[in-house]
Amino acid sequence: MIVSWMTTNRCNLKCAHCYQDADECDSRELSTEEARTMISQIARAGFKIMIFSGGEPLMRDDIFDLVAHAASCGLRPVFGSNGTLITPEIARKLKEAGACAMGISIDSLDAEKHDIFRGVPGAHAATLAGIEACKSVGLPFQIHTTVVDRNRNEICDITRFAKELGAMNHSVFFLVPVGRGKDISDESIDVEQNEQLLADILRAGRDAGIEVKPTCAPQFMRIAEQIGVQTRYTRGCLAGLTYCVVGSEGIVRACAYMTEDAGDVRKQPFDEIWRESPVFQKLRTQAYKGACGTCDYKGVCGGCRARAAYYHDGDILGQDNYCAWSRKNAQQAAASERQ
Repeated sequence: MIVSWMTTNRCNLKCAHCYQDADECDSRELSTEEARTMISQIARAGFKIMIFSGGEPLMRDDIFDLVAHAASCGLRPVFGSNGTLITPEIARKLKEAGACAMGISIDSLDAEKHDIFRGVPGAHAATLAGIEACKSVGLPFQIHTTVVDRNRNEICDITRFAKELGAMNHSVFFLVPVGRGKDISDESIDVEQNEQLLADILRAGRDAGIEVKPTCAPQFMRIAEQIGVQTRYTRGCLAGLTYCVVGSEGIVRACAYMTEDAGDVRKQPFDEIWRESPVFQKLRTQAYKGACGTCDYKGVCGGCRARAAYYHDGDILGQDNYCAWSRKNAQQAAASERQ
C-alpha cells in the first residue's frame, strides 16, 4: 500500500499543471511532531511505501528527520521532487536518512520548453544537476513526466532518455484539470490520442528495457494486455483501495486529484480514517456506474476516479469518460440498437 504526503505547499517553481497550486508555505501545515505522529499511524495502518511530495518536499527544514522517522517505522520513503534543490550533500543526507528513491520531473528534452512549463528559467539544468547528484551517491531515481498536448510527441523520447540516464522507472502523469491544471485544461490530449500514446509508451518502455508507469490513465492495464506488453502492475486506479494522499494541512483524500475529504489527521488518527472513512468505504464497493460498471476490464482498470468525479459533479463512482474502449463499446451498442 502507498500513501503520498504533500509535505508543504511551498515550492520554488511555478509549474503550469500543479494540482496543489503550490507557492507559499501554508500556515496550517503539519508541524514536525504532528507529522511524526501521522507517520507512525500510517505505518500502523499497514502501508509500506510513503511518498514525500509537495509542493517541493526539500523545502521543509525537518525533511531529513521525518524521512528517518518513516524509515524507522518500517516504511519505504521515496520522493516526488522537481530535483532542482538536490545537491550531492542533500542527496547524501537523504540516503543516510533512509530515502530509497527520488522521483524527479522532466517534462521536455528541450530546456526552454521544460523551463516554460515549470515556470522558472534554468529549471531544466538544475534538474539534471539534481539527477547527477543522486547518481554520485548511489541514490536511485526515476523520471516523472506530465503529458499535455505541447509535449506528447516527446514522451517516448523521454522514456528512452530516462533509460540512458540510469533511471529505474519512467512515470507518465496524464493531466487532470485541477489546481493550476484547470488553466491548461485545453492542452489535455483527446481520448483517441490518449489511447495511442499509452500503447506507444508501453512499447517504448519494453523496447528500451525500462519500466513505464502511466498515472491517471488506468486504461494502460487493458492496453498492455491487448498489445501483449508485460507489466508488474495488477490494477490501474488504486484510489481508496491501496493508495491515498494526505495534504500538507493533514486532510486525507483518495488521490491528489480528488476533492472529497476522507478525514483530518488532526481530528482522527490516520489508521482510523483509512479503515472507516465513508469515502474510502464507497470506493471499495467498486460499484461503478455507466461503462465502467459493465466493462470487462473493470477489475484491472477501474477507471480514473478523479476524472469520474470531475466530469460527473463529484460522483466518485461515475463513468470515466476519458476512455476510448468505453466509447467504442457505446458506439457499437448504439449501432446494434439502430439495426
